[in-house]
Amino acid sequence: MIAVITAGGRVDGRFAEVLGTDVKALARVGGRALIDAALAAARGAGAGRVSVVGGVQIAEWCGSRVDEVIPEDAEGRENLRRAICSAVDLPLLLMTSDMPFVDAAALRDFVARARDADVALPLANETAYDLAYPAAPPHVTAIGNERVANGNVVFFAPGVGERVLPVAQRLFDARKSLWRMAALLGPALLVRYAARRLRIEDVERHAARILGVRARAVRDCAPSLCFDVDTLEDYRYASERAAGS
Repeated sequence: MIAVITAGGRVDGRFAEVLGTDVKALARVGGRALIDAALAAARGAGAGRVSVVGGVQIAEWCGSRVDEVIPEDAEGRENLRRAICSAVDLPLLLMTSDMPFVDAAALRDFVARARDADVALPLANETAYDLAYPAAPPHVTAIGNERVANGNVVFFAPGVGERVLPVAQRLFDARKSLWRMAALLGPALLVRYAARRLRIEDVERHAARILGVRARAVRDCAPSLCFDVDTLEDYRYASERAAGS
């Protein structure tokens, strides 16, 4: 299995001032850079090869801890393409670099339960997420009658990544808007989403029918796979929690 960590994200303004860097992956939480948590978790979860998508600063920071630095592009969707295509015919664990609490045990559990799928995404239920991160900035969303936190890791079976790349890129572009993401599912599922009747199983079946892949939402995964530093509020919460632990 190869793990590819995307670390090309930049921040600016007040966010960058507080982080002390414009490279989000290098922001410090609990005495280490955000990307350090992802690197340690990937190795501990059994990745035989670890690559990172980033620039010069990321390459210098990671050094010999990574097997390859994939040069970043200014466009996020191009970075996604480079990450997915780098796996070739190996199982791929695609990870973001902004999960401050991710660990190897959480990743191992997810991978073990994702192995029989072509594409898999971890989900944490609302109760577990709120217990793990009380009073955290909102990361939970409603899908039908379920309330879950979406993970920041995707598992791809060998050779599947490139097959679903166009859809993955469109989802990346729409990732900040649930409505835009739902619109990508097509008219029938969009209506179900608008009526709050869309279920996770509907999305899985749609992926199987349209893309010909076994897509799975792996429920009850560790909340640490779902908490990411997307905003300054997230960063402050993570820093305070790490300082108090």
